[in-house]
Amino acid sequence: MEKLAIEGGKPVSNHWIPISKPIIGDEEVREVVRVLRSGLFREGELTRRFEEEFREKCGSKYALAVNSGTAALHLAFMTMIKPGDEVIVPSFTFAASVNTIVLAGGRPVFADIEERTFTLDPDDVLEKITSRTVAIEPVHLYGQPADIKALSEIAEDHGLKLVWDAAQAHGAKYQGQDVGSFDDVVCFSFYATKNMTTGEGGMITTNDEGLARRLRLMKSHGEARRYWHVELGLNYRMTELQAAIGIHQLRKLEKFNAVREENARVLTEALGRVEGIITPYVRPGCRHVFHQYTIMLELEAFRCTRNEFVEALRAENIDARVYYPVPMHQQPVYRELAKGVNLPVTEEVARRVVSLPVHPALGREDLELVVKAVEKVVDHFLKR
Repeated sequence: MEKLAIEGGKPVSNHWIPISKPIIGDEEVREVVRVLRSGLFREGELTRRFEEEFREKCGSKYALAVNSGTAALHLAFMTMIKPGDEVIVPSFTFAASVNTIVLAGGRPVFADIEERTFTLDPDDVLEKITSRTVAIEPVHLYGQPADIKALSEIAEDHGLKLVWDAAQAHGAKYQGQDVGSFDDVVCFSFYATKNMTTGEGGMITTNDEGLARRLRLMKSHGEARRYWHVELGLNYRMTELQAAIGIHQLRKLEKFNAVREENARVLTEALGRVEGIITPYVRPGCRHVFHQYTIMLELEAFRCTRNEFVEALRAENIDARVYYPVPMHQQPVYRELAKGVNLPVTEEVARRVVSLPVHPALGREDLELVVKAVEKVVDHFLKR
């Protein structure tokens, strides 16, 4: 048996293979330089063009650029909830999905997820609806669309709003329809690791004209005209520098996503034959854009914990990560609120998931090294 690098053996890869790597081309650089030389940095014509191209790409009626995915979610909840209102949200997600509900005055109600898709379980959502529920926040986690049909039907039957967290799902599709085209609000992030980036930044899409008007006011201090404030608001505007990057990233998104999908196919074909590894599931009729390629470990087959498995991979120069090791209902800030919450699937998934590099900057040799490293670590830790 080949000795693990973490125990002094030779790493599988002689170079670090990162979990993400933004691809910035000459087009982005030239556009940023043009904006810098113009001296016009505040949200302006380039941002409006970015919004319009994003709207067209998604098939939504309106798109509003903001300065982060967190800002997008916060604005959405500011328009929908009042103090004490409940929003049903998965616990297996990034903190922003939950924090923004609280910061808007609402109360998050944690629901469980489907084990195969890592997305909100419609059956558990039904169990969590009360007279105080006003909205559901499904998360298209890792680039996998949630069960849009089932969740939309629940929302319609109970008179609830939907805030779709698509921070990781640029270009993902459900039954042929872009996830950014659905009601009521869809929120995207352009953080540096995302399928397309502006460094920081975000976008809100909606088909509601009145809601779009309110959101546009609220992202700029509620200002209807200079120093005339008709809504409570914040400075959540995007800058022209962010838009300069984003507009070209958007034009490359289809190419980036196609490479991610092919890389995922290669990894799945190889890792599907490795004992103890569960490869990602793709919901039928959907386009999974693989923001993350996330496997699950059949831990009962190994002589190690998930964290020991990850550390061994990292020693082989493979940047394996865990998204997310501690569900939100178990985080210190939410323990009091979430007393008595029981989410068995969420807790089991959080114990087993491992994300591997899948981004479009990877070459075939890199993918082969990722596979080889996983096989090596599995071979070492597998019970015999």
